[in-house]
Amino acid sequence: MSAVQPKSVDAPRDEAPYTLDQPAPRVLGFWDQSAFWANLGVSLLAFSGAYTVLAPTEDGKPTISIMAGITAMIVGTVIGGLMLGLAAVPGARTGQPAMVLLRGLFGARPSYLPTLLNVAQLIGWGTFELITIAGAAQALYDGVPRWVYVVAAGVITTVLTIWPLGSVRMLRRYVTVAVCVALVYFYVQLLREPLPDLNRGSWNGFWIGADAALAVSISWVPVAADYTRHSRTQRAAFGAATVGYSITQIIAYVLGLFALALVAGDSSRIYDPFLHVTLGALIFAIFVLREADQSFANVYSTAVSIQNLVPRADRRVLSVALGVLITVLALALDINDYAGFLSLIGSVFVPMLGVLAADFFLGSGRRGWNTARSAPARWNMIVAWLAGIVVYQLINPGTVAHWTDLWQDVQKALHFTPASWMSASLFSFLVAAGAALLLAPLTRPKPETPA
Repeated sequence: MSAVQPKSVDAPRDEAPYTLDQPAPRVLGFWDQSAFWANLGVSLLAFSGAYTVLAPTEDGKPTISIMAGITAMIVGTVIGGLMLGLAAVPGARTGQPAMVLLRGLFGARPSYLPTLLNVAQLIGWGTFELITIAGAAQALYDGVPRWVYVVAAGVITTVLTIWPLGSVRMLRRYVTVAVCVALVYFYVQLLREPLPDLNRGSWNGFWIGADAALAVSISWVPVAADYTRHSRTQRAAFGAATVGYSITQIIAYVLGLFALALVAGDSSRIYDPFLHVTLGALIFAIFVLREADQSFANVYSTAVSIQNLVPRADRRVLSVALGVLITVLALALDINDYAGFLSLIGSVFVPMLGVLAADFFLGSGRRGWNTARSAPARWNMIVAWLAGIVVYQLINPGTVAHWTDLWQDVQKALHFTPASWMSASLFSFLVAAGAALLLAPLTRPKPETPA
């Protein structure tokens, strides 16, 4: 089956275009987008991943107290939410998806590298989501084989991606209210339980925890414009992404940390406090069902990212193929090294956002970027991006095997020991943004209307 869509076939006027040749309709208002981002902020991975904001050591023991983790998570989420809002604006202003915008930032051909990185991380996230859905569903009812849950989640995900804007509107009308009710119910139930001392532990490693929470927000930065290009206004895009996402991620992470406290920090039992309360299984099923919006967002944005490489590829065909791929991967793999995965994502996309924000709002983006397929390379922006990545890795090399060893060797060679107050995310963002502004005079691209 060919992934190329004939030009004569257009998508409905209130739905996402099939190819990059077709214009993006501006049909999403503030509340549509707020519901979308709010639902993305509430994730089963937020519950199971809440452990990462406690800055666990290699042997799995938390470094900081629950209260320190809550504070770190709030700080990291607020900063990450603001960054997400910044990433949302260019899509709303230009009508272009995220990876196409990188043609204007880095040049057409250089944009292929971050596009491939984005495709890889989105496939990873999509796979993680199906695994998480299946695991949570088995916690609800283990009388069904795991593969059945994985396949069912993959099918639902794929169907949602065929009508992405319709799915966003459905979230606003039906799903968001149910999720809010479920959150309130579990807060009431869990806070009735005797919680241990939340201050037991230290605050040393606070910024490691904050960076872990920030990395979750940042994971959506490379896809934000895929949805905000359909926003009616830039203000709606910024406000919905910043506020909608931050509020619900904070609520979900705090709830996850409370649940961890009730199981003595055993992340393998994270769902137990939810399932053991009255009507817990029924209410928790809401979270399991709506988790498909996470995998939907990942698959749809993967398809749109691939269109930066193959502009006339039909996103519907790509979505079906990707849905099958992540389903197969979810059947074969298991979640491993979640914290390390987040660290690698942050080390790439936090500094990229720094470069993008600096150049789009303060540099050549004010005159309009050239996002055509012939856009020339802007090596100064690539150098600024790489500088930010280096800074991130020097402060936080992560935990991914040989990659960590490499950067620890660089630290030793430079006689550099990061202080506990240093935030890899903030420093890399600022260094990348500053480098972009300093190097901007080296090239002054002329704006061009995309072909």
